[in-house]
Amino acid sequence: MRRNPVAWAALVVSTAALLSSSGMLRPMPAAPKTTPESQRTAKALSEAYESVAEFVRPSAVQISVQKKAPKMTGMRNFPFQFPNPGGGNNPHANPSPRDMKDLEEMLKKFFGPDGKPEKQQFGGRGGGGGVGSGFVYDDKGHILTNNHVVENADKITVVFHDGIELPATVVGRDAKSDVAVVKVDNTSYPPLPIGDSAKLKVGDLVMAVGSPFELSQSFTTGIISATERNTVGINEYESFLQTDAAINPGNSGGPLVNMDGQVVGVNSAIVTGSRGMGTGGNDGIGFAIPIDMASNVANQLIKDGKVHRARIGIKLDPLTPVLARQLGLEAGVKGILVGEVVPGGPADKAGLKQGDVIVGYAGEKILSIPTFRLKVASSSAGKSSEVEYFRDGKRQTAAIVPAPAENVVFDVEREQAGDKEEGADAEPVKTAISDFGLEVQALTPELVKGLGLDEKVKGVLVAEVKENSAAEAEGVKAGDVITKVVRDRGVQDLAGVKEFQDLAAKSDEISVYVHSNKGPGRFVTLSKPKK
Repeated sequence: MRRNPVAWAALVVSTAALLSSSGMLRPMPAAPKTTPESQRTAKALSEAYESVAEFVRPSAVQISVQKKAPKMTGMRNFPFQFPNPGGGNNPHANPSPRDMKDLEEMLKKFFGPDGKPEKQQFGGRGGGGGVGSGFVYDDKGHILTNNHVVENADKITVVFHDGIELPATVVGRDAKSDVAVVKVDNTSYPPLPIGDSAKLKVGDLVMAVGSPFELSQSFTTGIISATERNTVGINEYESFLQTDAAINPGNSGGPLVNMDGQVVGVNSAIVTGSRGMGTGGNDGIGFAIPIDMASNVANQLIKDGKVHRARIGIKLDPLTPVLARQLGLEAGVKGILVGEVVPGGPADKAGLKQGDVIVGYAGEKILSIPTFRLKVASSSAGKSSEVEYFRDGKRQTAAIVPAPAENVVFDVEREQAGDKEEGADAEPVKTAISDFGLEVQALTPELVKGLGLDEKVKGVLVAEVKENSAAEAEGVKAGDVITKVVRDRGVQDLAGVKEFQDLAAKSDEISVYVHSNKGPGRFVTLSKPKK
């Protein structure tokens, strides 16, 4: 057969056009433009994560808890039935705006408002139980977790990585730090090595392990976002590590590990903007209890079943810039202010007084009240420590011996005694301290007795507080008692109304110590309004 060159050329052209239209001749995309060194670095990081996960997996556990459903008090006709806005009692009627507002407020009480830290309590399944996390703490079968995971549990089951389920019993719980220890009768699973959370730096790589939403053996990665978060307001004693490693409901109690596979924290809580049933997910802000703190508590729970804490017998107030200046401190001095001292307590025996500014304890700087409370509480009772403080603008030191917390107690009932106005004058003479928005009256012996104060206390009684005044802005209320003033670089007794009136007339701002009629006393600074 003769071949027509023209026909063959046409066939080739048409075939090429067909292949081109179908994409068969499209150029392949270029490979990522990464250097061999970058590829090696990425692969090394991936292998490091794989190695840590493989190492941690046998020691991370899921904790399933069964709880008795809480009794519903004062909640009849549950689920909710609303009265018919038009009358009658039709349970299917649409709720009124007022009913919906009441329901919303009640749900807030149960589940927390937007943006507040929420503990990971079983994905929000409530009183029936749920799932948390933990890890093998030692070779004796102890498992470390959060207190809120096992609190009020009737039955606890620990599920290991290989599917083995074992019953567990509570060894000890500490609600103040949110740490708990449970125990299983099996010691074949390896404990995780304990790291040093005090050495963590912002930016360190970490991995969070747990059972979010009951998905066991889940690993997430991130960094340490911050350390010593002690004003979160979740636990009584806290110094949280903050991380952006994804933490969700069910992660509570699981380990936060470093790239050496060492536990550096116990995952505990998240901040979420979601509301309702505790189902808010991770927003990139998670909190873990530092392992230094958690292991200290766990060791005491294992040994004694409870935690021993110390106190030195002082009430603390924040040191504001105004107070610092009035107390004669140099600019930049940071510390905390002694508000009250328990008579006969360790601080009193060491010579500390009201108005002292503590700047150091046991060789460490003190910058905040929560940090100081935690350091003192963690001290050994009966063991002397050095406290540094300023008085009259001068730095001083003293040896202080903390005592068991239960032995150092303020008499709170005195400040909350009932019938506080009993014995007051029928027509007391009130004096206006106008610039600061106060009216005060003399503190008579009868008032001192009725208020439950020491008979030697002097000062003035706040009779009235004006709206939108400096006093109202600082939370001063009628019935409070002003007993001290800050002047001449120290804290001095306030003799009476005339002295207070003269002091107020000469000053644009005054700092005073206020005994509240509804709680402990505190220092406040009042400033005259700017004209």
